[in-house]
Amino acid sequence: MSTFQLKNKVALVTGGSRGIGLAVAEELIRRSCNVMISGRSEKSLKEAATQLRQMTNDSSIGVHDVCRGDIQKVDDAKQMISTTVERFGGVDIVINNAGVGIFGDVADQSIKDWDSVIGTNLSGVFYCCRAAIPYLRERGGGWIINVSSLAGSHPFASGAAYCASKAGLDAFTTALMQELRFDGIRVSSIAPGSVGTSFAGGSRHAAEPWKLTPTDVAKVVVDLLGHESRSLPSRTEIRPSQPNKT
Repeated sequence: MSTFQLKNKVALVTGGSRGIGLAVAEELIRRSCNVMISGRSEKSLKEAATQLRQMTNDSSIGVHDVCRGDIQKVDDAKQMISTTVERFGGVDIVINNAGVGIFGDVADQSIKDWDSVIGTNLSGVFYCCRAAIPYLRERGGGWIINVSSLAGSHPFASGAAYCASKAGLDAFTTALMQELRFDGIRVSSIAPGSVGTSFAGGSRHAAEPWKLTPTDVAKVVVDLLGHESRSLPSRTEIRPSQPNKT
């Protein structure tokens, strides 16, 4: 069985302008993968492009580009995939990382916030996968990796929308894995615990030392992609080894 080689492969990383997504993009580029990052914020995408450009001055590694869009919108999701294909000639890897966390008790949560969380974390992944599958089949296989959360299997108060979105994503990923495995398309999810990022309003610079870093999660992504083709780790959990006790 062959090993999936990253050199000259093409990846789309949604939510790739910061946090876990940007770390994943960096790790892939270091391994000579060509990467499209997408996001909603023009400012964040420009900042990420500047950071990645400093890496890609080295001609021995991959190149990158950026695409602005909101995966809650089916047309934006389709455009992200088609833009990646037009820019790099195809797509081999889709990292569905874009996510929203809006927390609060069910009785107080607005319909708008509920729709935003479910629309991004679950429906948006469906839109991107649905658009990408024909292109992955054209390439004879590839990878879809969905970034979930331990919240999907460990619900908590004031997190009903977020936990439901990630539980749904876990079920979606398992079903999709079974649909695509005989096409040579491997589908997997990564479920991190506490990660020190700016997600949900936290300060990236004030990340506590016990938390995972975005790079910790990105290394799991790269490890998954390096598995022999006979191997499909369909769900990977990663958590802080010594979490805060308080």
